[in-house]
Amino acid sequence: MTETEIVTASAGRRYLAEASRLVDRLAEDEWESLARAAELVADALAGGGDVHAFGTGHSHMLAEELYYRAGGLVRVKPILFEGLMLHAGAELSTALERLPGIAAAILEQHPISRGDVLVVASNSGGNAVVGELAGLARGRGVPVIAILSRAHAASRAARAAGGPNLRDLADVVIDNGGATGDAAVAIDGFAQRVGPTSTVVGAAALNAIVAEAAERLVARGIQPDVFLSSNVEGGDAVNARLLHPENGR
Repeated sequence: MTETEIVTASAGRRYLAEASRLVDRLAEDEWESLARAAELVADALAGGGDVHAFGTGHSHMLAEELYYRAGGLVRVKPILFEGLMLHAGAELSTALERLPGIAAAILEQHPISRGDVLVVASNSGGNAVVGELAGLARGRGVPVIAILSRAHAASRAARAAGGPNLRDLADVVIDNGGATGDAAVAIDGFAQRVGPTSTVVGAAALNAIVAEAAERLVARGIQPDVFLSSNVEGGDAVNARLLHPENGR
């Protein structure tokens, strides 16, 4: 769509145009960061480590996006704490993600150590749990890849969180390009914007990292373990061998 067409288009079409633009900018504005992230993932897997992924609220979907995915890496360990996921209670998850000390408790139940890599998704980067988790991981020698909105993280309109922002703690920051508050589409005669972009852009960024990391591993002579869709012939058997290599199937 041309700029004129976008301006005159309906809200749904304008949303799709903006989401497409933000995905496209990953290949240009964010490619250096994506490539660095892919190298960290490749290094971890080549050394026998794991890829850990975390997010709160809607961002937890990005941790799930990496997990048990057709065409996705096998050695992914999502950090999925129900209290921080919306199905356990939207208001409760919002309160908990702001509560100091949660990250340390989570890591007591989810081992992470040098040789691994951690991906943290948070549009604002400002809630206590994401900053603390990133800090604790780096303290253990684990590199951190952050996916966030730099505009939101740096905005004066962002909620004051009190602690360090994820963007200042991560080894690699990938900017999803989203607007402050995430919603991207304005509607004439309506005060609030609609159409958040962080999930679709974050998922595209993560899958680009996976593809790039897999290619880099192959270039090193390493065949990465990658899931096959369970909905194609032989998929269940392939995935069972990947998940349970000790069975020799």
